[in-house]
Amino acid sequence: MRRAIVLAQEAAANGEIPVGALVVWNGKVIGRGQNETERLKDVTAHAEMIAIGAATNYIGAKYLPEATLYVTLEPCLMCAGALYWSKIGTVVIGAADEKNGYRRFTGATQPFHPKTKIVTGVLAASCAQLMQDFFRARR
Repeated sequence: MRRAIVLAQEAAANGEIPVGALVVWNGKVIGRGQNETERLKDVTAHAEMIAIGAATNYIGAKYLPEATLYVTLEPCLMCAGALYWSKIGTVVIGAADEKNGYRRFTGATQPFHPKTKIVTGVLAASCAQLMQDFFRARR
């Protein structure tokens, strides 16, 4: 998660909402991403989407059942859908996203593949602080 936080900090330095994501397989980072919606002028350029794409390109397959995604902020519904289709093995989430996170729309139901394990609250305070600092500076 600490490496995902570094990616989120880089995103903030580039004027992007500070979210970072890493896909790890067998102890090796195979995909990384940070929000790039402003730079790319693409609403789908979320950290998770970029990390998933990099990981699937790296392994040459569309499914990631043995991989773990580390993401600094709870995925939105779009990213949760992409994670579902990737059949990712584990999703490790930093901070909750009350406004735009998948839980706002799905309630107690998790939208990931049934075999996907979810871990929440990893370095949550640090991840949340990134968001607070970013939006405080913009106001």
